[in-house]
Order: sequence, then structure tokens, then C-alpha cells
Amino acid sequence: MTSRLPAWIVLAALALGAAAPARAGSESYRFDTVHSQVLFNITHDGYSRPWGRLHIARGWLRFDPDHWENSATELDIDLDSLDMGDADWNRAVLKPSLLDAAGHRYAHFVSRSVERTDDSHGVIHGQLTLRGVTKAVDVPFQFNRLARTVYGLHTVAGFSATAALDRRDFGITAFANSIGDQVLVRMEIEAIRDDGAAPATASSSSTQGSP
Repeated sequence: MTSRLPAWIVLAALALGAAAPARAGSESYRFDTVHSQVLFNITHDGYSRPWGRLHIARGWLRFDPDHWENSATELDIDLDSLDMGDADWNRAVLKPSLLDAAGHRYAHFVSRSVERTDDSHGVIHGQLTLRGVTKAVDVPFQFNRLARTVYGLHTVAGFSATAALDRRDFGITAFANSIGDQVLVRMEIEAIRDDGAAPATASSSSTQGSP
């Protein structure tokens, strides 16, 4: 006599299988530009460190949850999306003396290597191009989660990252008496599994300034 598993056991097994993303090598993701945010702050006359917000225009990442050294990323941040909470302040920061969004609309970041420091933390070693100036930048990050969403059944990878920049490295020297030099950047990233998002290899041509 052939035994049969109860239907609820079969359904539970299928559900568990769907909830656990495959962990086989590097996989391609596109940035979720709605749920990803780039925040930064800088001292204002020593009184406070107000926050500004920018949006990721486009980008991709390859992530290998078992071998982070096989991971890579590239993205463009739209400087024209700046939101300081005030229209006049936005216009002032976007002027050529500061971000120069009219001349260099996108900040471009590309990774060169990824280093894992513990089970949930790592550092992306890469290059940031801002206002036409390219500098090496290290971005410490935390790996938050890799799972399928409840509703869309997309596979999503989530990260939190920080970076410290010196604005003078990128030729931003105006208002030295009232604006600090050290810029703290915080990124909250969600990336959606998309086999066509990343190039076939980790290296790719720059998309900086592309429409």
C-alpha cells in the first residue's frame, strides 16, 4: 500500500522552498530606487548637521551570499534629486560652487573589490566620481537580509552602508567658514533580483552622465 503525505505537509514544504532563495554563486540585482535612499549631513556653522536626501537613478549589483569577494556594484546618484527640505536651500547647494548639478548631474560609484569582515559586515573598496573628480572611497556596509517579499515574490537583498567624504577632495571648497569639510553619507539599499541587471562580468563601462 502506498503511503501519502498529508496535503498540509506538502504545502508547507513548498512554501519553505519558495521562501529560501538559492545560494549558488553570484546573482544579479537591480537597485529598488523607491525603497533605496541616500542621505548625507554636514555641519552648518557648527550649530547642527542637517540632513539632505538624494535618489539613486540607476544601478546594479552582483551579490554572492557565500563568497562576498565575488560581489560587485555600480550606480549613479542623481544630484538633481537633492532634497534639503527647502527649495531655496536646494538651489543654493546645486549651484556650481557646491554640487554643480547642471555641469555634473550624476555622482558615479563603481566597486573595485568587496571585503567581508564578519558574518554581516564588509567593506566595498571603490571609486566615486563627483563633479568630474574621481577618488578612491571605502564604504563599510551591513548585510541585512536576503529573502523573497511577501507579496511580489521578488527576491530582495538589503544593505545599510556609511561613508565619510572630504568635500575638498572633489573640488568643493566654497563657504569654508560656514560649511564643514567632512560629509557623512548613509545609504539604505534594497536590490531586486534581476538576471539582466548586471553585466556578464564584474567590470563594466561607466554610465556616468548617461540619460
